[in-house]
Amino acid sequence: MYKLLSHNDLDGVGCGILGKLAFGDKISVRYNSISNLNREVESFLGNDDKDTYLFITDLSVNEENEKGLASYVQEGGKVQLIDHHKTALHFNEYSWGHVVVEDEEGKLTSATSLLYEYLVSHQYLEPTNAIAEFVELIRQYDTWEWEKNDNQQAQRLNALFFLISIDEFEEKMLQRLQEDDHFDFDEFETKLLEMEEHKIERYIRRKRRELVQTKVGEHYAGIVYAESYHSELGNELGKEYPHLDFIVILNIGAKRVGFRTIHEHVDVSEVAGHFGGGGHAKASGCSLNEEAYKQFVTNTFHLEPLHEDAQRNRHNLKGSDLGSMYRNHKADIFFLYKENEQWVIEKNKRKTEHAFTSFEDAEKHLKRSEAAWLVKDDEFVNYLLGEVRNKK
Repeated sequence: MYKLLSHNDLDGVGCGILGKLAFGDKISVRYNSISNLNREVESFLGNDDKDTYLFITDLSVNEENEKGLASYVQEGGKVQLIDHHKTALHFNEYSWGHVVVEDEEGKLTSATSLLYEYLVSHQYLEPTNAIAEFVELIRQYDTWEWEKNDNQQAQRLNALFFLISIDEFEEKMLQRLQEDDHFDFDEFETKLLEMEEHKIERYIRRKRRELVQTKVGEHYAGIVYAESYHSELGNELGKEYPHLDFIVILNIGAKRVGFRTIHEHVDVSEVAGHFGGGGHAKASGCSLNEEAYKQFVTNTFHLEPLHEDAQRNRHNLKGSDLGSMYRNHKADIFFLYKENEQWVIEKNKRKTEHAFTSFEDAEKHLKRSEAAWLVKDDEFVNYLLGEVRNKK
């Protein structure tokens, strides 16, 4: 018999589906949160069943269970831990640990892609086009390559995962991967996903107006409260406010914190690690413990939400030769303009000491230091008219 303990997200459930494709009725699959995994492993070790081959995928165990698994294997037990998070790399010291963050070709891995390679190489599973395509969609979504490659199929697979129960998702995928030559969505799923995409767009528009900005260590972060669509929300807010290093998504009901970034210079797994969590460079999380609550809730609850830049201007434009006008919540007025091949910032008609080689760098500094936004044309024009009248 086989037992597979995996994460309860798309990548973790992808592992469970592969396990069932490979072993059928001979495998028992359990999906866990990070905290529940250790209780499952403790229970397994307590039963001391040497005839069961234990797989642990997309999650790693705590130090106590690590020692317990090592002893279990020494005594003849069979274990295989497969993961792709860099916080789990030390499990490679064991014969039963297989942790790969990036493969030999330089591609980021997922637990599903690593388990697929393992099952195929050990001849537990016959490879097919449909299974390979399914595995690649999960890999691209979990590593965020889907966004870089504009792979909407990968994003849609994750959306479908959250629209239906895990049991129903498993059943649908198992049937499809066993019967079809290629992986695709059926007509009903396509219509359902189109409706969901419109719902996500409306949700993101609402949450965009609730984002606040704060400094976390040397980084600037945007904080928003949200219970749904964390990946989509983090991605869109990151693109809307590129001056922010990462986005923090607070799910108060679940007592969880999610971290998302679109930048290459930021590793949010390190941020999550500071609060006892972990994950990937671009997407990580942690529990909303006392330290995280103080940092992201208590210290920011009083802050005003960021104001969106004006979207339909014809005159007050970014990078304009006439200069660009901004405002902040304190009603300070800023002009950002080019002078002697450098971009300078004027605050309330007084030039600041800062100078930048590009408009983008100047605007980034302004938004980070002042939380300012590009004002609408009518405010820009009225301000200029007022200046003309004053000079007369």
